[in-house]
Amino acid sequence: MTLNFQFASISDFFAMGGYGFYVWLSYGITFLAVGALVWLSKREIRQTLAQAKQEQAREERLKKQQS
Repeated sequence: MTLNFQFASISDFFAMGGYGFYVWLSYGITFLAVGALVWLSKREIRQTLAQAKQEQAREERLKKQQS
């Protein structure tokens, strides 16, 4: 079994038969979107955990005041 490379050179690979701009632009946009999704998800988790910690501290303060 032999592997045949589809492009004659690395520049042909990046040119993608004249569609390189669209191909690499779509890859770039996809990676940016996925990166933004990961970043926003992590930020949301951090904010939710901080809010839960604040609420827990508030409940503990209220318990101390009532007893």
